[in-house]
Amino acid sequence: MATRSACFLLLLVSISLLLLPRPSAAQFPSCTFDSIYQLGDSISDTGNLIREVPIGAASAFARLPYGQNFFDKATGRCSNGLLMVDYLAKAAGLPLLNPYLKRDADFTQGVNFAVAGSTALDTSSLAKRNILSPVTNSSLNVQLEWFKTHLSSICNSKTECGQRLEMGLFMMGEIGGNDYNYAFFQGKTIDEVQKIVTDVVHTIKNAIREVINLGALRIVVPGNFPIGCFPIYLTAFKSNDSAAYDESKCLKDLNNFAMYHNNQLQQAIEELNRENPDVVVVYADYYNAFQVLLHHASYLGFDAGSVQKACCGTGGDYDFDLTRMCGAPGVTVCPNPERRVSWDGVHPTQKAYGHMAEWLIRDIMPKIHCIALVTPQGWMPWSGEFALSTLYYGEFENSGAGANSSARVTWSSQIPAEHVFAYSVQNFIQGADWIPTSS
Repeated sequence: MATRSACFLLLLVSISLLLLPRPSAAQFPSCTFDSIYQLGDSISDTGNLIREVPIGAASAFARLPYGQNFFDKATGRCSNGLLMVDYLAKAAGLPLLNPYLKRDADFTQGVNFAVAGSTALDTSSLAKRNILSPVTNSSLNVQLEWFKTHLSSICNSKTECGQRLEMGLFMMGEIGGNDYNYAFFQGKTIDEVQKIVTDVVHTIKNAIREVINLGALRIVVPGNFPIGCFPIYLTAFKSNDSAAYDESKCLKDLNNFAMYHNNQLQQAIEELNRENPDVVVVYADYYNAFQVLLHHASYLGFDAGSVQKACCGTGGDYDFDLTRMCGAPGVTVCPNPERRVSWDGVHPTQKAYGHMAEWLIRDIMPKIHCIALVTPQGWMPWSGEFALSTLYYGEFENSGAGANSSARVTWSSQIPAEHVFAYSVQNFIQGADWIPTSS
């Protein structure tokens, strides 16, 4: 497993910037989707929390410096600019999603129901486990009810609703991260928090079932980030034991916990796809997409010495203080947010979101039969030290156990546009190991 994981991390940048996974047989008449429906938390919220009173309206997200580098004002996005869902909408030629709680907003091409601070489990379920949800009561189930209310306002029957939704894209999360955040920062141990993972994943799975029953055909389900790499966790759980950290100086136990959640989530997605052969449910690997930013920071334009420091923050090794966070009086913003991965110690910067969104678009869209969204323009060349640190060989339509080794060639540049759809992850090896391991 360790070899396979290492290979995958090395593979990811080249796959994300250069490759497209092989598309499966099209089940939809067109790759175009005309709307996006987003549920989730602060990774996706475009302005719902700041419209909730009293907490949201008074939060730091409702004022600058949040939003400073794209909108020149705070919009409720928990970053200095655009989020991944914004980049997705732009790539699809759709307007940026309005938050559901924005009065008189245009929802004809999608709605954003995500709320910063929200959880997968509802507040009462968390309370039974002695976990408080201090920011909002708008959990995943509440967001689902909002979606149903919205749906009833635009269609009059299940058939009509299904017709409207069949060309929509659903983003189910990221959600669940705050269930764990609140538990950890309220003193729960990793073993204790691990006990709620099954319930969190089950709640997400049921939410996916609900939108499928309502007519959704294409659903993207993101996993959790490597939380042990984030300034908030690195500060709160700092250790004097060097063995607690991995080669990226992230906390291993917390990252292992995130992978535990992600593994269960992927199993749930596999089950949903078996249950619903006419629906495509795709896992979005936020974990490894974020790791790429750390492993290839300099190449991607980030300051390699500051990848785990907050741009907007102060204090300690990570420029983060839980008692004086971004937006508090006297807390400054770094002069070059475009060179930073972390915006406020909790959320990535616009630049980081942009790179992860690029990976999502190029990796996930073909899987949901939206090839036309992904074009060869702008692919980065793959050469020099960067090439040597990633994949060694590529094989054209020749992969797996028993493949013709005479067809193996050193990869020297980028994939020709006319050949791109003939390649898949299985067409590539790291040294002698297939990625992923071939059966």
